[in-house]
Amino acid sequence: MKWKKLGKIFNPTEHELPNRCVEFAQSPQTLVLADRVRVYFSTRERDNVGKFLSHVTYADFSRDMSRLIGVSSKSVIALGGLGCFDEHGIFPINVLRDGERVMAYTTGWNRKVSVSADASIGFAISHDNGETFQRNGTGPLLTASLNEPFLVADAFVARYGNDYHMWYIYGTKWQKFTETEAPDRVYKIAHATSPDGVNWQRDGRQIVSDRLNADECQALPTVICLDGVYHMYFCYRQAYGFRQDSNRAYRIGYARSTDLENWVRDDSLAGIDVSPDGWDAQMQCYPHVFECDGKVYMLYNGNEFGRHGFGLAILETYNSGKNQPCQSQETTTTS
Repeated sequence: MKWKKLGKIFNPTEHELPNRCVEFAQSPQTLVLADRVRVYFSTRERDNVGKFLSHVTYADFSRDMSRLIGVSSKSVIALGGLGCFDEHGIFPINVLRDGERVMAYTTGWNRKVSVSADASIGFAISHDNGETFQRNGTGPLLTASLNEPFLVADAFVARYGNDYHMWYIYGTKWQKFTETEAPDRVYKIAHATSPDGVNWQRDGRQIVSDRLNADECQALPTVICLDGVYHMYFCYRQAYGFRQDSNRAYRIGYARSTDLENWVRDDSLAGIDVSPDGWDAQMQCYPHVFECDGKVYMLYNGNEFGRHGFGLAILETYNSGKNQPCQSQETTTTS
């Protein structure tokens, strides 16, 4: 895999965003429409006590990703009510076309007392081409369980054959690395399947091996199939010190599979890395890979977890020489 960087394509400070949000365009995720590519992202506002709330909005681009068409100034989904799993934010959101409707898998988070936050995966549906979403109930679709005790989040869903497949993360522990600092979290990538996109079977098994150490944090998997091989991109970092030391911050990792269950990790084949300087020199995180008009693109965030926007890369070469996406069962519409 070899990616050509096309630079940062969206800066949130240059646009009117919902809820007085002025920074952050995190975790860009796409819905390919007939005349444009809609890119959802999470942005932030500060509440009355100075803490962040995460809201989802979108920017529309031309189908070749060369031109920004417009930016929505409204949130696409409201935050959850008092005490709900998504009371304090939604970050990220992953969308999947299903006939005339668009299904959304959200990550809702809420603040805790002994640790900073917890997260669960929610489900919502759009009937207006992804302009707004209505949650399917007030509770989460997937949340903590016996084998996945914390932080169930970062869903990426695709349909292959008769089944829906979800790749997501779950927390394994919270740990204090120093006596004076707050606890940090550790999370890994897992896999679930469903016959309908709503009822999921999961086993809490880590499917991507660690590279750094047992406390490596793995986040936001995205999967694309090219020429019969499934390619997963994700980001990973050290559990502690990642905010102060860029060498411990997020990088983009890579794994591949031929059966959707067993994955071989080899980050040397990712084909993309931090730049020598600039907006993605200290960090690369939250990748999202998608196909449009025969081309394969990657959206991702750079320094400071996407505070200053997101960038784009295009797949130049792949070792089969074909770069042909596999046929999934996702249904499409021309609207």
